[in-house]
Amino acid sequence: MTGIKEIAKRANVSISTVSYALNNSPRVSEKTKQRILKIAKEMNYIPNRAGQNLRRKQTRIIGVHLSSYSGSFYGELLDGIQHMAKELGFDIIACSGEKSRLFLPQGMIDGIIVLDQFYPDEQLLEYANDGHSIVVLDRQLEHKNIRHVLLDNKEGIKQAVQSLATSPAETIDIINGPKGNFDSRERLETATREISKLGKKFRIYKGWFTEESGFIAAREIAREVGNESPIEILALNDEMGIGAYNYFKKNDRFKGTEINITGFDNLMVSRYLDPRMNSVSFSKREWGALSMNTLYKMLNGQETEDKLISTRFLTT
Repeated sequence: MTGIKEIAKRANVSISTVSYALNNSPRVSEKTKQRILKIAKEMNYIPNRAGQNLRRKQTRIIGVHLSSYSGSFYGELLDGIQHMAKELGFDIIACSGEKSRLFLPQGMIDGIIVLDQFYPDEQLLEYANDGHSIVVLDRQLEHKNIRHVLLDNKEGIKQAVQSLATSPAETIDIINGPKGNFDSRERLETATREISKLGKKFRIYKGWFTEESGFIAAREIAREVGNESPIEILALNDEMGIGAYNYFKKNDRFKGTEINITGFDNLMVSRYLDPRMNSVSFSKREWGALSMNTLYKMLNGQETEDKLISTRFLTT
């Protein structure tokens, strides 16, 4: 079935321009509107009547765009968003993928909260230019209709690295997050800088913020460390740290070797490892609630500011 994305591609215009033309909005010229309507007819486009009805008034529904639903991390974040949304009289839709990005220009939702590295900056800026309200949790975009609610990655990682100052280990093994991810980039840049200040070396291993990628990275670390003891691992999130923990726990070669793992997120499960994994902590529910409250203020024309969620390093 033909959608507005296909029409936009053929007409060489933005998705929002097609949406405005199909809904007889004055935001597009008559010439452009007629050209788009002609293309829509040629492509046998069938309008979404339910969406059209929703566009005539505020839906009081918010879209939360995530890159994944796995792990407990997203559950706590969504819980914070949902509780604040309910208090403010809104519902939320958690979504992922390209098709769900059409909900906003089609008027099916009022605004969006984004923690999805695959959501293109260009598309977010396009929607912001069209007057839509957006809160981002995973990047910095300068626009009057976009606000950032970000983690203080730098302070959390700085504290974590400082805790390693007294370790006899000369090298810190870093398990990095996904390439292009905002949080991963900030954490890695801070970690390498602070480790260098300690006069220590570091090795960097690829990861994807998943337990499996932490396990794989740990296998690579095992090939490099030789007889080093202790082994100090800085995983840029807890899930990767848990993966690394599971690898070394099952490997008889490292029985008796001191292996210390530091993570980021302070997930509940990480507290029950033996030995327990130290981690950078912050409130995921507070992060979600603040992002929802910020979006609510934007939708109601109130003054808002970018926010930074505080982080702190916790030790066992």
